[in-house]
Amino acid sequence: MRVSNEWKDYECIDAGNGEKLERWGDVIFRRPDPQAMWNVNYNENWKNVDGHYFRSVKGGGEWKFNKKLKDHWTIDYKHLTFKVSPTNFKHTGLFPEQATNWDFMMDIIKKQDKKIKVLNLFAYTGGATMACSSAGADVVHVDASKGMTEWAKENMRLSGLENNFIRFIVDDCLKFVEREYRRGNKYDAIVMDPPSYGRGPNGEVWKFEESLYKLIDACMKILSDEPVFFLVNSYTTGISSIVLENILKTTMLKKYPEGVVDAGDVGLPITRDNLVLPCGIYGRWSKND
Repeated sequence: MRVSNEWKDYECIDAGNGEKLERWGDVIFRRPDPQAMWNVNYNENWKNVDGHYFRSVKGGGEWKFNKKLKDHWTIDYKHLTFKVSPTNFKHTGLFPEQATNWDFMMDIIKKQDKKIKVLNLFAYTGGATMACSSAGADVVHVDASKGMTEWAKENMRLSGLENNFIRFIVDDCLKFVEREYRRGNKYDAIVMDPPSYGRGPNGEVWKFEESLYKLIDACMKILSDEPVFFLVNSYTTGISSIVLENILKTTMLKKYPEGVVDAGDVGLPITRDNLVLPCGIYGRWSKND
């Protein structure tokens, strides 16, 4: 497991009974988390929260705020700054468990003796985009949501990366990759965070189990002759990290045997009881140093 344990502005305070208690800067949230299946004894910390997200039996849910919060605020991870805002679908615009992958990518990019070109697919609000850009890479950021792409642009400005090369594209990821192949464009690194289910801007349907291999196969065609990493994140329930490991072994490792494949869980340290909250899976290929 890769644990994102270098945060100062974020903390998973406690977890259990299907919920997690978190600190985002100085704001305390209580949110559902299906991975927190163990029992927890609720203490006063669970009651004294600034925001509590309740699931609805009809689907979805809503926030209940115990004090008036700003529409948004910022938190820092090392040299990066991100906008945080509670959305009506539970999320805050940032997945702090991904910091371990940001560190992985930044470390590799900084070791290269040439400019690296990175493609970030399903790029959301751009955590990976900002990490790669800050390390010196040129980044192409692709997401089907115009709203999330605008949020990513805010994160770019907050992190002081306006003068770096970041190209923002609102598009269906597979269609974009296929066009890049026809254009002859190449990338030294690719990172993707595909959803379980989604739709592109023109109604294109994405289903993780049916679409992932096709996308990875298409991405293989736009890699440079000497790629440095290929990273896949997933939050799809029921998919093992072994699936990602096997896919990368039969694609990336087969074509680029000089690299290494690694897969597993990503997680967050829980302050109380010294546990780790599993938050998703990853699979990555990287070239040998």
